[in-house]
Amino acid sequence: MTCFLVTGAAGLLGGEIAAALAGKGHSVIGLVRKNRAVMHGDRERMPTGEWTGDPPPPGEVHLLQCDVRDPQLGLTAEAYNRLANQVECIVHCAAVVQFDADETIYEAVNIRGTGHVLDLARARPGAPAALLQVSTAYVCGERDGPIAEDDASRPARFSNPYEASKFAAEAQVRQAMADGMTAAIARPSVVVGRAADGVIAGFDTIYMAFKLLAEGRIRTIPSTPDATLNFVPLDHAVKGMVTIAERIEEARGRTFHLVASTPMPVSDFFALVRDYPQFSDPEQVSPEDFDPAMLSPLEQRFHRRVAALYTSYFQRNPLFSQDNIISLAGSGGPDADRALMRRQIDFAIHAGFLPAESVPAE
Repeated sequence: MTCFLVTGAAGLLGGEIAAALAGKGHSVIGLVRKNRAVMHGDRERMPTGEWTGDPPPPGEVHLLQCDVRDPQLGLTAEAYNRLANQVECIVHCAAVVQFDADETIYEAVNIRGTGHVLDLARARPGAPAALLQVSTAYVCGERDGPIAEDDASRPARFSNPYEASKFAAEAQVRQAMADGMTAAIARPSVVVGRAADGVIAGFDTIYMAFKLLAEGRIRTIPSTPDATLNFVPLDHAVKGMVTIAERIEEARGRTFHLVASTPMPVSDFFALVRDYPQFSDPEQVSPEDFDPAMLSPLEQRFHRRVAALYTSYFQRNPLFSQDNIISLAGSGGPDADRALMRRQIDFAIHAGFLPAESVPAE
């Protein structure tokens, strides 16, 4: 069995990956910053121990509090060296995933933090530890059409600083690959709950846009007729990353899209929202005809604070190839159809995140 290090182990993907690796009998060291709750499934808390300087027993997750913003992760020289000596493969999940953080935060965590994790991999005696970089399919920026997995070209425009920071982090990993490090890149698209039942441990990012639409806080969305939303179930993304990490020698040097085989047309998404009588009936307008000044004062405020961060996702049609992941794992992602997304919405209603009854207009 392998000793894995999972950064961001208290995050959505990090918690699921740590639990999956431990469930397969690997030793897992989870790096956390402040939050020490490693959650997976329907907010099930993973039993964890404390890393005391020795590798965890097979099947266990031991936590180590540190900070990827620091050059040696905020650890003492002794702890840093012992950690580097034990870790055979790093799954780097730690990142700021919000779209509206200050650019200095993206620089410190997503970009320099990736450099510090690469330094840890290089500090392993003998050969560097292997590394799986968790990125995003949307490093393609505002490009449409076919996007190859190993395409590392810089887009003309990113939709937000998060995408730009993940592209910069990928560039560091690609340089490490060129220098001989065993590494690969995983690019999930928009992660939603499990395929079968919509279960997810926490609601963030795109779910906030769902909530604002459902509650009628946002009633007007600028979108294009051919736009699609690439939703990928959490269990497919995690299974893909665990497969890549376990087969890192075979995966080395490659990038893997963990995405829906067929994305969801934006028109289908809005039709699905309208199927729920308690949800508002959002209006789609073309970007050329959209003027924030035509919104109510309340909607203008929500649009400035939240909706504007997500509107580009309703105006793009990237078509992500899956050749590499199909070659490695044998299959691509499921289709992002209405049945899949209905299960996501139903779970969010059951969990109390989305309204089960009509929300009075304000």
